[in-house]
Amino acid sequence: MEIEVKSQSENEIVFIVRDAEVPFINAIRRVAMVNVPKIAIEDVNIIRNDSAMFNEVLAHRLGLTPLVSDLDALEGLSLPEDDDWDVYSNGIMFHLNEVGPKVVYSKDLISSDSKIKPVYDTIPLVKLKEGEELNIEAVAKVGYGKEHAKWMPTTVCAYKQYPEITFNEDVEIDYDCAQACPRGILKSDRRSKKIKILDIEDCAMCKSCVRASDNGYINVGFKPNDFIFRIETDGAMPPKEVLLKACDVLGEKADKFIRFSEEGGSK
Repeated sequence: MEIEVKSQSENEIVFIVRDAEVPFINAIRRVAMVNVPKIAIEDVNIIRNDSAMFNEVLAHRLGLTPLVSDLDALEGLSLPEDDDWDVYSNGIMFHLNEVGPKVVYSKDLISSDSKIKPVYDTIPLVKLKEGEELNIEAVAKVGYGKEHAKWMPTTVCAYKQYPEITFNEDVEIDYDCAQACPRGILKSDRRSKKIKILDIEDCAMCKSCVRASDNGYINVGFKPNDFIFRIETDGAMPPKEVLLKACDVLGEKADKFIRFSEEGGSK
């Protein structure tokens, strides 16, 4: 199996996996979405809320506010499988006490740990009118995406099989089929008497060009064992860390299954 990173930024990574199987690639996708730990606000104690927003809605907005959840932030925190995870005080405490008129933003959440804070300062939480007060305390804990979307580390985690475009040399060149491509990855070059492929990895395999060709000059398929994988995050975790942690979790699951098989399935 070969892996080639095509692009990488703060919140996105795109890479190509060659000589792999669909079940393996899909297992990485599923684990990255639901089995990688992330920090999010779990418990909210609303001491006073004079705003027009219901307490339940406000708590929901707080829970979905992305918090820094990189490996340094996760170190030492209890996981859902630990016995002390349910303890209210066993987490990262956040306090917020504001009086209107003003818009309360995510930056107004004061964390007990300087490493763990909202990823973005400008997320609006609630608008307070003159004299209205909002006083809350909240606890952030580590969780998994399989329990709630707020703990899902990825906003996009998807793959597609590597596109493959071939031409039928036994028929006349159909230059018009290139114009049907909605992404413009095909270019007619009448001087060299061929159709050029500009960026095959951007091909959506929609086969618009195939349907536009009357003589079957072009064919669109895919390489069954090559994949283009893309991971995006909300900024809480670097996408590379999500991928590496997903691979670690998948390896642990495989080891557990092997031990179970070697022990005869007795445990």
